[in-house]
Amino acid sequence: MAAEVQGADLAQIVVLLGAGVVAVPIFKRIGLGSVIGYLAAGVAIGPFGLGLFTDPQAILHVAELGVVMFLFVIGLEMRPSRLWGLRREIFGLGLAQVVACGTLLTLIGIAVGLPPAAAFVAGMGFVLTSTATVMQLLEERGDTASPSGQRIVSILLLEDLAIVPLLAIVVLIGPATSSDAHQPFWLSALIALGCVAALVAAGRWLLNPMFRILAGANAREVMTGAALLVVLGSALAMQFGGLSMAMGAFLAGVMLSESSFRHQLEADIEPFRGILLGLFFLGVGMSLDLGVLVSDWHHILAAVVGYMVVKAIGIFGIARLFRANRKEALSRAALMAQGGEFAFVLYAAATSAGIIDGRTNAILTATVIISMALTPLTVMALKLLPEPKPNVDDLDVADGLEARVLMIGFGRFGQITAQFLLSEGIDVTAIDSDADMVRSAARFGFKVYYGDGTRLDVLRAAGIEHADLVVVCTDKREATDLIVELIRSEFPLSKLYVRSYDRQHTLKLRQQGVDFEIRETYESAFTFGMKSLEGLGYDESHIADVAETIREREAARLAIQMSGGKISYTDIQGKLKPEPLVEPKRRAKALNEAAEKATAEAAE
Repeated sequence: MAAEVQGADLAQIVVLLGAGVVAVPIFKRIGLGSVIGYLAAGVAIGPFGLGLFTDPQAILHVAELGVVMFLFVIGLEMRPSRLWGLRREIFGLGLAQVVACGTLLTLIGIAVGLPPAAAFVAGMGFVLTSTATVMQLLEERGDTASPSGQRIVSILLLEDLAIVPLLAIVVLIGPATSSDAHQPFWLSALIALGCVAALVAAGRWLLNPMFRILAGANAREVMTGAALLVVLGSALAMQFGGLSMAMGAFLAGVMLSESSFRHQLEADIEPFRGILLGLFFLGVGMSLDLGVLVSDWHHILAAVVGYMVVKAIGIFGIARLFRANRKEALSRAALMAQGGEFAFVLYAAATSAGIIDGRTNAILTATVIISMALTPLTVMALKLLPEPKPNVDDLDVADGLEARVLMIGFGRFGQITAQFLLSEGIDVTAIDSDADMVRSAARFGFKVYYGDGTRLDVLRAAGIEHADLVVVCTDKREATDLIVELIRSEFPLSKLYVRSYDRQHTLKLRQQGVDFEIRETYESAFTFGMKSLEGLGYDESHIADVAETIREREAARLAIQMSGGKISYTDIQGKLKPEPLVEPKRRAKALNEAAEKATAEAAE
């Protein structure tokens, strides 16, 4: 009998892992992201799909540890000084967003006929954004450590903190029969503060000495166990104090953020975090009651649209009030216009307190789940909106200019190139389509004109017909290709030097007949490699020989690819002059010339 139970448990584990392994790559391949993949897999195998699982709450309870570990890893990146630097965003921006959105959503609930207490609970539950969903999307976009990403993290932290007073308010506004059974609010607050103080003290005086002792034991598995002990122990302490488990893990991460064991801890936690976070989204998908969705679809649809739109408007307004630009405000609204996992906790407490009934709880829960599933789609839809036109009223636009060199693109690459030209007194007309870049260059004494190099009228106005040399230094491959095609079509006699993105881009530019191209990291990587050998004690002559060989091989590869395989490396070597060319760049130039000649002969 025991073997049968164990077999059933193992089968469920296999089904869970299999659903995630199959669904996530498919949804990522079609561009919908991993979150929707997990949610769809959860719906498919859950009690309202194939019925392979009957208790999604049990899975959610375990999988919440994924969110806990995610917040621990985020905490490891947040040193106390950095966290203190975000205090304005946490308690200013975060509090403002929670209050503003909570007020708007509560008014929406009252307007549709909910009692004030129920409208408050429904609205405030939806205010609590899904930390797991937002952090997963930020991580996939690589925005977690960016300034805008850090502001979103700050708001999420405040929302995690907000669940504590909200649960207390639910007890206070519920019927008297339910509040009598709970301990006084002042006692709950005192216990919570005591747990936080104990966790901070343990992090300051106990954790580092403990990890030093364990590291001395030279047992990797013990360090992994200790990392899990810290995460789960801090989460348990916060749960005992009535606080968020995720908040406890975050505090533990912050306490260890300046430890010399930080990177080891992050590496130990990462595998568990990823798997459990995936299970969390699977559990959320299983919790979607398709029966309620069918019977009350009109109420759910109205709630999803109304709550998401109103919350997005509130987030956008607060973001602009705190001086975020339009693009950041729209991005934040798209990411955070959803409910979150803490809404389930708040709605369950409100149901127990008699503030909302079971049917309302089911509708609100379905609303939150659907909003979480829609968030990746709203983020994708945001990319389809046209970029806002920059304010260029204070910028000079190229018009009737003449110079020996026309430079298109004035980023890091262009700025260094321009210094060589300007140092020799050569006239340079530089244009760039990034208004902020133009203003920044002006502060450092560079005169750059605002203009889009992919437009023929802008090129004419910038004096391309009078330029001895056109230098394309744009950093986006697509823009570079458009510029090169336009110039080669309209100004075929222009001498064209182009910044290349990678090897494939180099091949394409050579086929288009540019006069010179260079990969943006090619020479710097060469210098870096030579310096690395120098640092290891190799002599200069040997390093020069190695560099020469690598340049020869690279030139040969490009020539072979250009010919479509019609010539070989031996063919190219045979075109070289017999006299030795020791200097690497001279030999590479000769090899390039030989490669071009061999390519031309192969084409004939």
